[in-house]
Amino acid sequence: MKRSYVWETAEEMDAALARRFRQIRRRRGISQQELSDNSGVSYGSLKRFEQTGQISLLSLTRLAMAMNCADEIRNLFSEVPYLSMEEVLRERK
Repeated sequence: MKRSYVWETAEEMDAALARRFRQIRRRRGISQQELSDNSGVSYGSLKRFEQTGQISLLSLTRLAMAMNCADEIRNLFSEVPYLSMEEVLRERK
């Protein structure tokens, strides 16, 4: 099986995701408090997410829905390419 290497840590990937999310929130002119109120995610959890990238998947989904970005979550892992013919055959079983 061919293995690709990731040159960043999970924490770095999470922090980059949080930066992109914060950028979208600001671009849309939504305050953290407003987003917290609209999503049902606590203000503290939202603030921690934007600062550190740490958040539960359920809270991230709620935030995405409140920002009209649900498709971004819905499409996660939807177009993952096969790594080998064996993987294709295993899926068909």
